[in-house]
Amino acid sequence: MVTTRPTLQGTFGMVSSTHWLASASAMAVLEDGGNAYDAATAAAFVLHVVEPHLNGPGGDVPMIIAPAGGTPRVLCGQGPAPAGATIEHYTGLGLDLVPGTGPLAAPVPGAFDAWLLLLRDHGTRSLRAVLGHAIGYAANGHPAVERVGATVEAVRELFETEWTTSAELYLRDGKAPAAGALLKNPALAGTWQRLLTEAEAAGPGRETQIDAARRIWREGFIGEAIAGFAAKPAMDTSGERHAGTLTGQDLATFEATYEDPVTHTWNGWTIAKPGPWSQGPVFLQQLALLPGELDYATPDYYHTLIEGTKLAMADREAWYGDRADVPLETLLSPQYSETRRGLIGEQASHELRPGRPDGREPRLARAVGSGRAGGSVAAPAGAGEPTVAEDGATRGDTCHVDVVDRWGNLISATPSGGWLQSNPVIPGLGFPLGTRLQMAWLDPGLPNSLAPGQRPRTTLSPSLALRDGVPVLAFGTPGGDQQDQWSLHFLLAVALRGPVRGGLDLQGAIDAPNWHTDSFPSSFYPRAMSPGGVTVESRIGAAAITALERRGHLVTVAGPWSEGRLCAVARDPGSGVLSAAANSRGMQGYAAGR
Repeated sequence: MVTTRPTLQGTFGMVSSTHWLASASAMAVLEDGGNAYDAATAAAFVLHVVEPHLNGPGGDVPMIIAPAGGTPRVLCGQGPAPAGATIEHYTGLGLDLVPGTGPLAAPVPGAFDAWLLLLRDHGTRSLRAVLGHAIGYAANGHPAVERVGATVEAVRELFETEWTTSAELYLRDGKAPAAGALLKNPALAGTWQRLLTEAEAAGPGRETQIDAARRIWREGFIGEAIAGFAAKPAMDTSGERHAGTLTGQDLATFEATYEDPVTHTWNGWTIAKPGPWSQGPVFLQQLALLPGELDYATPDYYHTLIEGTKLAMADREAWYGDRADVPLETLLSPQYSETRRGLIGEQASHELRPGRPDGREPRLARAVGSGRAGGSVAAPAGAGEPTVAEDGATRGDTCHVDVVDRWGNLISATPSGGWLQSNPVIPGLGFPLGTRLQMAWLDPGLPNSLAPGQRPRTTLSPSLALRDGVPVLAFGTPGGDQQDQWSLHFLLAVALRGPVRGGLDLQGAIDAPNWHTDSFPSSFYPRAMSPGGVTVESRIGAAAITALERRGHLVTVAGPWSEGRLCAVARDPGSGVLSAAANSRGMQGYAAGR
């Protein structure tokens, strides 16, 4: 098959990310003797600089790691709701949804601590060595990609009239960053340089300095600036100015955590995902709902996957959250999956149909039943790029990075949140806070109800695949609610199509025509949905489009290269050959390796 690029193969190290500078920086760390975890951390901090419309240090990140010869683990960098983030506080302000932007939507930022915990426990390089690439691009500039300027233009009025600290950075001389023009963030460079100076003053030793940096983020000059700014009212999507609930105490008590992944085995592949505080188990439920035979890329294939996605997403709405009582074992059981599979008929469903695991009655948010989330919504931008309203409301803003090294260490990570259109830039720090609390409901008693200390259910969903118990493939994509749809299509393309040069055809699977459905409530404000709606790349073909429409799907035909921003790396445990591929959609993602 002709692909946009080759699947890279080698034996030294492979990187794939959503921006070429992050991939190049990670590869430089590998070349300097670092391992996959050093490289991924360097790439993450570069992504904060070069994709500021998609992520930032004040955001969040889940990651799955598979140390060579070890057991896969999830490292959770999704911060919880602050202690003051009660439903009563928000409804007392006259709100029925958490705003999509502004301080009220900010959880405890989790990304920074997660990356430093990874570096301390599994990396080998110093914090200075890893941060150097990001500091250089922030201080000296990097060529801005087109979407940075387009995003800033979309929120120009908000920046100029309300979020003036953001205007100072992104509207210098009144102009948004032009494509290819050098974009600098001297405040962010200064933040990291001061952090290094203070951390290194704590004493010798890599671990000592990394832990000192984590304390500075929580309680030092960075934590003080974050807490002080979160307490200041700012305009949000409600049309009013609100202060946040995040405090210094919330920052001081948070630490990223390790946990076991959730897994499911299909057709010889075992897939590891974050737990139901993410949407990761949706991927596993979609696999469990597949029939025994699949005729790849036929109208029946697309229809079956679309309908299975709707059922899995309906269960996400009814059952997923940061709680101990999520009936995950039942949701993934053969008996439950068989019952649910029986709901897939010849015609497209336009209803939200959660199941009844263990006989329990599902409960949905009032907004879903009342129609707030039941109306049609325009299809979001493909390729995981922001859809931005004038008030700054966004969806699908995320990055991704995968790395495998010559020792066999693997990592898949999906950094997100804290993007430039989420909150005002914090003066002196050079970055804003995130907005992940918008994914929690203000109805009490739901698995994903807003609650102090609980993680809002995130859409972020990195993936790791094993064969015969051995980790072989790390992959993922930006895209909000689309992440576990696009990633599933990628895995099925890898599994159901032939190899390339004796290995996995990663690039061919990424390049294959993709699609997504919005026939469930969005995780992003204002929580809309499009019952029966499915967006397909035009390359899927006229015959398949017509067949889907005949079955009752409301098909939106998007551009030929508009769906997904997948990244992937792999390792053949027998030969030690490493592979990598990256998405060509958006002209931004790149793989590197040798």
